[in-house]
Order: sequence, then structure tokens, then C-alpha cells
Amino acid sequence: MKRKIIRIDEEKCTGCGLCVPNCAEGSLEIRDGKAVLVTEALCDGLGACLGHCPEGALIIEERDADPFDEALVEQRLAELGKKPPHAPQAPAGGCPSARVMDIRPRQAGAAGGGADETPRLAQWPVQLTLLPPTAPFFRDADLLMVADCVPFAVAGFHQRFLRDHAVAVACPKLDDAGAHFRKLIQIFEQGGLRSVTVLRMEVPCCGGLTGMVAQALQEAGSAIPFTEIVFGRDGSVQQQQAVAVS
Repeated sequence: MKRKIIRIDEEKCTGCGLCVPNCAEGSLEIRDGKAVLVTEALCDGLGACLGHCPEGALIIEERDADPFDEALVEQRLAELGKKPPHAPQAPAGGCPSARVMDIRPRQAGAAGGGADETPRLAQWPVQLTLLPPTAPFFRDADLLMVADCVPFAVAGFHQRFLRDHAVAVACPKLDDAGAHFRKLIQIFEQGGLRSVTVLRMEVPCCGGLTGMVAQALQEAGSAIPFTEIVFGRDGSVQQQQAVAVS
């Protein structure tokens, strides 16, 4: 099958090994002084490992490859003595932070400032891990898939982007990418969305968020419009483009 998968530039790779412990699936190891992909079926192609290579030797490409195999990942991690990645579980009885709330009704100046300072957040929760796929605010909504750092870098984030949008926040580098991928598939299958826009930073590891969304859309068989907006660390828009999902 044709899908996204990691490629290692041997000329750039110094064999430092920093990528190995930062691959949640155990798909990378060092052989003869170079990083190698153990087997294609272990790589999910989401790119969460990209930001851990100081030489930029890790690249996500789309090509014919064996399908990702979660059972093989569990076997591999067991051999390495690691626990498989999993989604955090809420405490018995439910966590108050995960209680779904529609908070769309807002009054101008509710935050104590002028209308331009009015909060635009229309829902709770916002973290992807806590969001139920069938949350009512997903129905007929335009979803913003936001990398954790974006709201801190982009001035006027609420006024420029949050108005009339549902939102999901995630980090492709620090979060459980596998759990996020599975959750996104469910949202795209069940949520009834109109569109999705990824807001991410220019740093390489953040590109994993775009790849994760694209692959989840493909797995869900969803044809909703998909846009990517990339920001520089100074908050400026570096790139905005429609993303084709094949």
C-alpha cells in the first residue's frame, strides 16, 4: 500500500542514537553507526520522531510500504521491555476536566475588555485526548487542529482563528501519537465535520500533526476540505495551503 513512512538520509545520519528512544513504536535502531528502520510495519508514518534528530536526517515520504501493524509494535516493545503506547484513562467516575460543555453563548467584553478581547472559545474540553468523537460541538463544525505552541506564538489567536470553530489541541512530539491518530479517525467518521484546518509551528516535529490528520482522514474515508497553516516562531504565517488526501 502507498502511505507515509520514515526515510533516513544515511549521509546526514551521524549515528547519535537520539531518535531511537524517541520512537514510541521501537521502529528505529542503530546498526553499523547509522540509524535504520527495523521494519516498515513498525513505522506509523506520523513523524513524531522528526524533531529529535539534530542533523535533520529523518524525513517523512509517501511511497509503497507494508501497512502499519499495531500487533507487531506490541511484540517489538515487549522484546525491548517497554510498555505499548496507550491513551491515558480517566479516573473512575469521570474527570471534571473532561466534562463536555458547549459554551458558545458569549457576551461582548465578557473578559473585562473591549469587544476585540472577547474570548472566542466555544467548547470544553480542548485537549484531543479528552474529546469524545461524538461531542455535539463537532456536528456541522469547522475543526481547528491546533499544535500546543501555536496560541502562545500567534498574537490575537482567539479573534483570528477561534471564532465559529471547534478546536482540538495536541502535540505530535510529546503526546501519544498513536492514541491521537485513533481518536482522529473516530472524529472524522462520527463527528459530522465540515472541514479541518491544522495550525502548526514551522519546527520539523510539528509537521507530524499534518501527517497525522491526513492519514486519519484517509483511514476514515473522509473527503472534507483540509487546510494547513504554518506559523513562524515570531507568529507570522509562513505557509497556507490546501492539503490533498490520497
